[in-house]
Amino acid sequence: MASPGDERQDAAARPSGLGRALLLTAASLVLPGIAHLRTGRRTAGIVLLSGYALAIAALVAAGVLLFGDVTLGASMAVQGRWLLTASAIAFAGTVVWMAVVVHSWVITRPRPSRAGAATAGGALVVVLCAVAAAPAAAVMHTSYVTYSTLSSVFGSVDPLGEPPHDAADPWNGRDRIEVLLIGGDSGSNRYGMRNDSTMLASIDVHTGDVVLIGIPRNLEDVQFPEGSKLAEAYPPPAGFDDLFNEVYQAVAENPEQLAENPAADDPSADTLKSVVGHMTGLEPEYYALVDMKGFEGIIDAIGGIDVYLEDPIPYGLEGDILPAGQQHLDGNQALWYGRSRVNSDDYTRMGRQGCLLKYVVEQADPTAVLRGYQDLAGAAKRTLRTDIPQTKVPAFIELADLIDDEGSMKTLQLTPPQVDPAYPDWKEIRAMVADAVNEQEQGQGDGADAAPGPDPSPSGPSSDPSGGGAAGGQDGSPEGQQGPEGGDDTTEWQEYTGLDDPSPTTPGRQVGDDAGSLDALCP
Repeated sequence: MASPGDERQDAAARPSGLGRALLLTAASLVLPGIAHLRTGRRTAGIVLLSGYALAIAALVAAGVLLFGDVTLGASMAVQGRWLLTASAIAFAGTVVWMAVVVHSWVITRPRPSRAGAATAGGALVVVLCAVAAAPAAAVMHTSYVTYSTLSSVFGSVDPLGEPPHDAADPWNGRDRIEVLLIGGDSGSNRYGMRNDSTMLASIDVHTGDVVLIGIPRNLEDVQFPEGSKLAEAYPPPAGFDDLFNEVYQAVAENPEQLAENPAADDPSADTLKSVVGHMTGLEPEYYALVDMKGFEGIIDAIGGIDVYLEDPIPYGLEGDILPAGQQHLDGNQALWYGRSRVNSDDYTRMGRQGCLLKYVVEQADPTAVLRGYQDLAGAAKRTLRTDIPQTKVPAFIELADLIDDEGSMKTLQLTPPQVDPAYPDWKEIRAMVADAVNEQEQGQGDGADAAPGPDPSPSGPSSDPSGGGAAGGQDGSPEGQQGPEGGDDTTEWQEYTGLDDPSPTTPGRQVGDDAGSLDALCP
């Protein structure tokens, strides 16, 4: 027990008056330890103020490091150990902070204390503790949302059958990886889900260069890998009698008999990887599936995208249009930019979908992403599925940053006239895909960044939106070319359409077997 002398010394050191006590207690929220210094507890006050200063310095340094290198910050933010560390630090710091506030009132309150003073002091302490707890609550909530999103969207941490994740070599020695991008159409007025938008991204992990292979939804005579369940279920000569965009739903209706791995999180998407691999000759390691309707929530969460429209695009059920010119599209408008076929067709829509992907990669502003993080996480949980393992997410974030900063994006649209959807030549398709990838790699070796082909000049985008020359040795330029009756100078596009235009004038209508630059394809 304290002696009477100690109590008299403590009372002498205690500031007199309720107002002074409340003021010092409130000040301890901003400067922990100030109340201790004012009551003669110099050692405790100096320790608390020094610790507080060090904590502020550490937070500032971490903020400069993480926001100065957004890729590093994002990579850390999606790793469980960093989420747990941030939550633990926030919780421990808040407990100490609240204890300091409470103790500051205890050592400064006037004695003897009246009921009114005790009530005022208790109310202030509760408010100050709530203020102190708010930042920690935000950190812990964000960590939980991130962890929940990672668990819902991404695949298992350590998938069976895959080599252990090596942060120093996340791609297991591969120079390129392939990711299947699936846009699902599961509207409320439709049964099940169709793979209406399918693209295969072949990515150089060293340069960030990408070849996007656009696969039409209306391909017929779809071929399946020999020995697969689908091949056994749909043997020749009849084969699969639906269009390519029905493969996903066919597997979903009967996964035990048709899926390559019925135990996969999404057996249909997992099986579609092997189907597309067989069709193109490139075996995708991972898939990413987004429901097209939910896609608008993702676009809204990142603040929308800027798009230049060369022509108006009808959308909606009430006759609305997206007017021509430079436009900032919200989620709903971006959805219809990528889906509309009014006064258009499947192939033009395919081109716009490739452009949409390019615009999102280029324009996803980190600040907007952080500002809309809660909405983005919610939209991703509702609409996005992938088998990319959680351990690979930091590597994919770094790869996305490389694509945005240094990589070039090219596209090969498997559309008419180079591919006949009713009678696709699968051997020729595989050769076209292999050439597109090889030409990009050869261009890297030569230091070239433009699309392969005989006319990589600046006039290419305006004369040939595909970015590649016409097949048959044509240069893709309207100069010196005749119309459909022009004889030897007639382009493949003119022969295919009977039109005077020497090349297509809308995205997605590629002519020739070469991959075209998305910079040229997308206005």
